[in-house]
Amino acid sequence: MPNVLTLLRMGSIPILVAFMYMEGPNWAMATAILFVVSGLTDLLDGWLARKMKKVSIMGQYLDPLADKLLVASMLVMLVATGRVWAWVAIIILCREIAVTGLRAVAVSQGFDLPSDMCGKWKTALQMLAVLLLVLHYPISGFDPHFWGTACLWLALLITCWSGLGYFLRFRRRLKE
Repeated sequence: MPNVLTLLRMGSIPILVAFMYMEGPNWAMATAILFVVSGLTDLLDGWLARKMKKVSIMGQYLDPLADKLLVASMLVMLVATGRVWAWVAIIILCREIAVTGLRAVAVSQGFDLPSDMCGKWKTALQMLAVLLLVLHYPISGFDPHFWGTACLWLALLITCWSGLGYFLRFRRRLKE
C-alpha cells in the first residue's frame, strides 16, 4: 500500500502539469488542492510503511524520487508561467540531481547518506513555496505569490546549505 500511494503521487504529476496550463483562480485552487493531496500521500505512505513494518528498498528509493519529481515538475511549470525565475529553479534542480548522484556513489562505496533535519526543512519549504506560488491569485487580502516567493528564497538558501552538508558528510565518510 505505501508504494501504491507513492506511485499515485507520481501519477498526479501529468495532471498537475496540465492544470498549470489553465488560467484563473479556480484552476489555481484546483491545482493547489491536487498538489496538497499529492503531498499528503508522502506523509501517509511513510506512516503506513512504518506502521505495517513494510519499509522496502523500493519504497526507500521511490519515495524521495516522487518528491523530487513532484517539486521539479511544478518548478518547471512555475518558470513556464513566469512565477519563478529560471535560475532559482535551476539551482534547486541541480542540487537535487547532485545530491541524488552523491547518495548513489555513497551506496556504491558501502555507506549511506541519510537525509537530515535540514533536508526535511528544505523539502517542506519547497513544497510550501510551490503551493503558494501555484495559488498565485490574491485571496481575501492574502497575496500567496508574495509569500510563496518569500518561502522560495528561504527554501533556496536551505537547499544550498543542505546540499553543502551532504558533500561535507560524504567527504568525511570517504576519509574514514
